Amino acid sequence: MARLHIARPALAIGTLLILAAGGLRATAPSSSVPSRPDDRVIVHVLSRAAFGPRPGQIDQVRRAGLSTWIEQQLHPDRISDAPVASRLSGYQTLGLSSHEIAQDYYVPAEQARRERKRAEGAMEAQKAEEGKGGEEGKGAEEGKEGKEGKEGKEGTAAQEGKEGKGGKGGAVRRERQVMLEMSAQKIVRAVYSDRQLEEVLTDFWFNHFNVYAGKGQTRVYLTAYERDAIRPHVLGKFRELLGATAKSPAMLFYLDNARSADPKFAENMEAFDQMRMARGRARRLNPEQVDRVKKNMPTGINENYARELMELHTLGVDGGYTQQDVINVARALTGWTIGGPRSPQAGQFVFNARMHDTGDKVVLGHKLKAGRGIEDGEQVLDILASHPSTAHFIATALVRRLVADVPPPALVDRAAARFRSTGGDLREVTRVILTSPEFYAPEAYRSKVKTPFEFVVSALRVTNADVMQPLPLERTLQQLGMPLYFCQPPTGYKDTAETWVNTGALISRMNFAVSLAGNGLRGVSVADPLPDPSRSDADTAVAIYLTGDASDTTRATIARATTPAQVVALALGSPEFQRR
Repeated sequence: MARLHIARPALAIGTLLILAAGGLRATAPSSSVPSRPDDRVIVHVLSRAAFGPRPGQIDQVRRAGLSTWIEQQLHPDRISDAPVASRLSGYQTLGLSSHEIAQDYYVPAEQARRERKRAEGAMEAQKAEEGKGGEEGKGAEEGKEGKEGKEGKEGTAAQEGKEGKGGKGGAVRRERQVMLEMSAQKIVRAVYSDRQLEEVLTDFWFNHFNVYAGKGQTRVYLTAYERDAIRPHVLGKFRELLGATAKSPAMLFYLDNARSADPKFAENMEAFDQMRMARGRARRLNPEQVDRVKKNMPTGINENYARELMELHTLGVDGGYTQQDVINVARALTGWTIGGPRSPQAGQFVFNARMHDTGDKVVLGHKLKAGRGIEDGEQVLDILASHPSTAHFIATALVRRLVADVPPPALVDRAAARFRSTGGDLREVTRVILTSPEFYAPEAYRSKVKTPFEFVVSALRVTNADVMQPLPLERTLQQLGMPLYFCQPPTGYKDTAETWVNTGALISRMNFAVSLAGNGLRGVSVADPLPDPSRSDADTAVAIYLTGDASDTTRATIARATTPAQVVALALGSPEFQRR
């Protein structure tokens, strides 16, 4: 193959993008946690159990010892997170309950939208009435007066509409604050937290138990979902994590279990509604309110959550369950719902015994006796959490995230065995993976392609960027195809190479690298990306950003850069940096 001669650094980007999909073979220790790791091994660990190294962190890990660092990360409660707490102190919504978020942020915005809609409707009705009056043939003077009256009224209506629009704008901006702060805190924690493994696993487990913020009220419950259901349990017992997600209003609403009810209850609700209409009590509600009430009424058994609970959360698609198991799990979870707005438990999990199917059920060969209540659902979660298929499915998912797109079978088996022997202790399962020979094997090195989130955060960390305003970064992630908290299917985002490696995506990554290196991102600053004056810029970039491990093509391409910003951009856009 003829050697490529590239005249300008800008053209060199194309070469790097073409090569980005290819893997690099590298040597690494083939035993458990090496006692004297080289830089590449440390970077490998920091790229899997963290979001990449920050300046000086490789030396810090070496001095502490790799085993010690891993053990510290497995116990995040022992690591101070004060710097992150300080950065998040101004975020107003992160500590609020779902009920507080609904009442203070979403309800005012919804009211503002309704008021605007009514004002616009009134204006249209007024125009139509005045037009009708003109057609009926009033005198010239009356027409003139009508015109003046119309103009006056229109002016008043326009002013009212303008005021309504302004109020709406303020309420909607306040509503958006909730999701903006959620996205911002995720970026801030990933970039700055010293509890890196906890952040990696929070990202992993949220994705495993994915909910979509774009579906109705799910966004109201999202803050509490990550804060209370996911984060506290990522290194705890899987059964506790499973139970927390099952009872989360975010999950209950997203997968429709909040409306799942015994068909007899649904029939009674319909009869009650008809009686209420007959007595005229429904007249207190406008048509829009009536439609909303009917839309939220239970309609019978809903299998959505039951199916995803087994297929995506526990057993896996080949986990040994049948359609009848899906039906019976759905029956067992009827009555698991959300407290209404006037309830003392508004926005919280509640068990509504009237909605529950009390008949006997059989789930995966286990009989659930008739006449019980919430115990049915709790027993189902116990059955699923302790099932051998769940151990294998969860072990496979964790190994895929931390080791390789094609998980080594022997490591999956050992991790699954540890899951079973410890009652689903996720800390112990994670320890098995991070200390395994497979984790440090040559074929694991740079075998994973970074997701857009991992790429952006690792670039911010390695350049020691000061993130003063995370909003532009959230927009960058949208452009890269990974908007935070807005993955629509319950499968979550995939973390395998084929999902993220394509020419368009890699060009977008390079554009981000150029903006970051050139201080072109609003709210983000990189002070000194090439701090070693004893080396050439290209050598410094390869040493800092690629751990000195780059192909000849990558080195030659970076060497053709004419400014420090181009050097950094080409290093961050290189095939090697796309991998972890």
